[in-house]
Amino acid sequence: MLHFIYILECADKTLYTGSTNNLEKRLKEHNESKKGAKYTKGRRPVIVKYFEEVETFSLARAREAELKRLTKKEKLKLIKGK
Repeated sequence: MLHFIYILECADKTLYTGSTNNLEKRLKEHNESKKGAKYTKGRRPVIVKYFEEVETFSLARAREAELKRLTKKEKLKLIKGK
């Protein structure tokens, strides 16, 4: 099963990084349900600006942690590079 690491842009132009095994479902949760992250609930709508695919949950979580350590400037550079 594939896993995704993603960066969302919120309505207030902040960035949110997460991981999931179903990107479409998770985006819908962020935008429409109580299952979305607390951070994104008050910053809707959110859009996917970047994502990567990996093969395992552990790789996804490790990569998510790497991306979360990046500055906003570094994340924007990553987004523009894809």
